[in-house]
Amino acid sequence: MGSVTTESLAGMLALIGAVIAVSAMLSGFVERSNFPQVAVFLLLGAVLGPAGVNVLTVGLDSPVLRVVATLSLALVLFTDALSLNIPQVRKNVGLAGAILGPGTLISTAIIAIGGYYLLDLPATHAAILAAALASTDPVLLRGLLRREDLPSRARLALQLESGLNDVVLLPIVLVAMALAVPGEHGTNFPKLILQMLVLGPGAGALVAAIGIGALELVRKKAPPRRDYESIFSLGICLAAFAAAESLHGSGYLAAFAAGLTISALDVELCDCFKEYGETTAEMLLMFTFVLMGGTLIWSGLGLLDVMIGAFVALALAARPLVLAATLRPLGLDRSSRRIIAWFGPRGLSTLLLVLVPVFDKVPGVERLFAIASVVVLLSVAIHGLSIMAFARKPRKHVKPVAAPPVGATAPTLEETISAAAAKDLIDRGQRVRLVDVRSERAYLNSEEMLYGSLRLNLDRPVADAEAKGLPRDFWILLYCTCPSEQTSLRVARELRTAGWGKAVAVVGGWDALLEAGLISEPKQID
Repeated sequence: MGSVTTESLAGMLALIGAVIAVSAMLSGFVERSNFPQVAVFLLLGAVLGPAGVNVLTVGLDSPVLRVVATLSLALVLFTDALSLNIPQVRKNVGLAGAILGPGTLISTAIIAIGGYYLLDLPATHAAILAAALASTDPVLLRGLLRREDLPSRARLALQLESGLNDVVLLPIVLVAMALAVPGEHGTNFPKLILQMLVLGPGAGALVAAIGIGALELVRKKAPPRRDYESIFSLGICLAAFAAAESLHGSGYLAAFAAGLTISALDVELCDCFKEYGETTAEMLLMFTFVLMGGTLIWSGLGLLDVMIGAFVALALAARPLVLAATLRPLGLDRSSRRIIAWFGPRGLSTLLLVLVPVFDKVPGVERLFAIASVVVLLSVAIHGLSIMAFARKPRKHVKPVAAPPVGATAPTLEETISAAAAKDLIDRGQRVRLVDVRSERAYLNSEEMLYGSLRLNLDRPVADAEAKGLPRDFWILLYCTCPSEQTSLRVARELRTAGWGKAVAVVGGWDALLEAGLISEPKQID
């Protein structure tokens, strides 16, 4: 990878520090405005690149880019699998099949045909480019998916697509790469299938299963902290990637298989990763965007002509047209169908997929990266502005209860309350409000919530409590399903700081309250 000098190390640390600092400072602005976060980091890369202060110059042959992009794609696939709600997929298998089957594969075929005829690409290169451009980006969708007024079926469909279509598309890229550079005796398909679909995923699943087993033993002796469990998840991802590559399998598919195994076997570890590890992974993704924003992602603009322009339009139009027809028989309302069909932004996952053959030295693929970059830039602009416009739609607003007077002090209470004591408060007619703060996964997996309880947004509980008019002078009984009431304790502390002086976590959470005699009711459906 070349020698590392003090100057180059200092420059790299400065760049990493800038990414972290900018992310932290702009996080509130990005959340409130829904301005595309990736656009911020592309612009930061442009400022640091040759067109700006000229301190960042990265080419496709850069060892730094290869390491960062490889780690990013592995983490994208791992996070996609880890965030997958398997029971929800089972319940909505028809929707998932329509989006990942015809929705993804037909779109890929249309884009590949366009690349073959409009750009005069070889069939293998057209397939690589099409598979990369059919991938939708979960980072760009994050602001939209957090909208509470987004129809539930639309949210689920977009989550399934952005979380699963990479693992459908990656094998297309890998097979096309093998066909583009056949061996002396042609492509050995049995060996290719063995390496791609058996060795890679098998190694990933095995590493994850061993890791979960070891963690279970440790939990029985001395349970580790939740933030360290999220780091443990990242360790499993990297170990799975390395194990598969050492067996000449696909490290990327191994990372996905490892995440899927954790998702199926250890829900608690998934929740730990979502609370702490996702931020670490996201910083790496943003760092990748900064590297590409220096010069690489802008390189395709100089290639623009009529044929490339026509291909870009086709690449962006194929998915909405296919999904408009595919979703119609599924009984979705018109608003949900429009949202699902339109919001399919291309972003980092597209660039990472097209970089796989670049790093593998497949001849002629540098042009594919330049063309994909044009599609990504236009998609960031179009879909980013669309998400901002959608976010400006008025929300249902509940007048918040006034905050206590300045200088008023909240009663000093314990942070927790037993389920029996909570039920006693309710039975004695005390002013009580039950609040559901189960993890997103636990909440979605359940068909019920406790009777009369309120669901709070875990990312911004205080703002959500204010918007929903949660009374500050009531007992706020928070329940979750986490070990040691970690989520309900965290939210209780945030609410107390903001003026809800009687916010307490119920020991034992959901299960304990049901055992104490509280009743449940079906969740309200959007």
